[in-house]
Amino acid sequence: MKILTLLRKLPVLLVIVVILTTCLLSACAQIKETGRTIGHTTRDVATAIGHGTRDAAKAVGEGVKKVVKSAPEDPR
Repeated sequence: MKILTLLRKLPVLLVIVVILTTCLLSACAQIKETGRTIGHTTRDVATAIGHGTRDAAKAVGEGVKKVVKSAPEDPR
């Protein structure tokens, strides 16, 4: 009797397992995509900050060179 009851419930249980697995995989894919988006955005922002810093330092260095070259030499 118990075997017959279990066999009748088996298709329902299989459908439930398939649905839960599909939902879990879908949620996993969404989490993965969200993580990828956050990672790429972080990378892009860090790159932009780095390039801006590099360009600013280069501009300051060039400005200092111009000032040093245009300054009169010490006549001592």
